[in-house]
Amino acid sequence: MTGRLVVMGSGETAPTMIKVHRRLFELVGDSPALLLDTPYGFQENADEITARARKYFCDSVGRSVDVLSWREEPVEGLARERALAALRAARWVFAGPGSPTYALRQWTGTPLPVMLADVVRSGGVVVFASAAALTLGSHAVPVYEIYKAGEPACWRPGLDLVHRLTGLYAVVIPHYDNAEGGHHDTRYCYLGERRLALLERELPDEAFVLGVDEHTGCILDPSAETVTVVGNGTVTSRRRGLSSVFVSGSVVTFGELTGGRVVTPAAVADDRAGAAVNVATSLRAAADAHETAFVSALRGHDIAGCVAAILALEQSLADWSADTLTSDEADHAHSLLRSMVVRLGGLAEHGGRDPRAPVAPFVDALLRIRSNAREAKDFATSDAVRDSLAAAGVEVRDTPTGVEWEFATSGKSTPPRTGKG
Repeated sequence: MTGRLVVMGSGETAPTMIKVHRRLFELVGDSPALLLDTPYGFQENADEITARARKYFCDSVGRSVDVLSWREEPVEGLARERALAALRAARWVFAGPGSPTYALRQWTGTPLPVMLADVVRSGGVVVFASAAALTLGSHAVPVYEIYKAGEPACWRPGLDLVHRLTGLYAVVIPHYDNAEGGHHDTRYCYLGERRLALLERELPDEAFVLGVDEHTGCILDPSAETVTVVGNGTVTSRRRGLSSVFVSGSVVTFGELTGGRVVTPAAVADDRAGAAVNVATSLRAAADAHETAFVSALRGHDIAGCVAAILALEQSLADWSADTLTSDEADHAHSLLRSMVVRLGGLAEHGGRDPRAPVAPFVDALLRIRSNAREAKDFATSDAVRDSLAAAGVEVRDTPTGVEWEFATSGKSTPPRTGKG
């Protein structure tokens, strides 16, 4: 049985990919699972990234994974052989964020690329996301060198693992729909259209760009020669500026992937087990949604609704804690959480329900007496009722639409209440 090679555009440790990971783990059962730490191995917080990823797979996906530490190519000896033995036994291998060029320096010229291919050929699953995904094709984008350090747009040799397993001459680009740049173009993993168009001219005729959107997965099945799109976005096959787009839920053949056929939602396969679900695509989006729910509950003096929104936001912070691409989104979410707590405190301080509600039946009864007195031309009684209410802190106003009343100390924070007289 042939396994799967999976490309994730981003969100590999986010809530958006939980169901996809579970689906992939079902293919390998209880076989050994390894997290490969190479792409971020140079970072000072590498141990923290590993710990967060393992916690995500254990707590959110429900699967424990071991760590294959290959932060630098192991020297000849026992440590290297142990690492290779663990990789040889694995049936699920994952690599994610970091630097693609750093990872390539550690992997190129070692047995690792061949052994990754063997994992798939023996029925296992290899999941490469974000930076690691960039290494899978015949050519790799040195994204940090271009986008951060200003090097001219160029390719670096990739592992060519896609071609080894599928025969497809693919150049893999994750973060294909990235929009972090705002007013400047950061699509195509921060390359933008101008630089991608320049780089495409340098590719051989048989090569094409395999673009995978953020929070989206592309499952390559070498045996069935099919591609399945899962997650929130799309997969794009692009050659010389011409693109074919495949929506989430699509199952297409390798020939359709490279043949220029555009798949619309009407042509999507019925089996949408890995298609997009109603999961926020970022921590910021989740936080903003909870803030909206909180504001709605606050306006209705709904304390239970306010508490539910706060707890939901706190859960979202926990769910997204393993994601490596939240940037300032965690700060934004924490700021909203603190603001919600403060505003809930204000609601509790002034009472969770309309302060007029407990006395409204009595005030309305007195206003009916006043109304009856006025109709009977008994202005002395009418004025006495009004003066008594004023002494108790209730202001009564006669308007063209009827009588309204409010507490004298409530100011404009509470709309006047319509009375009966």
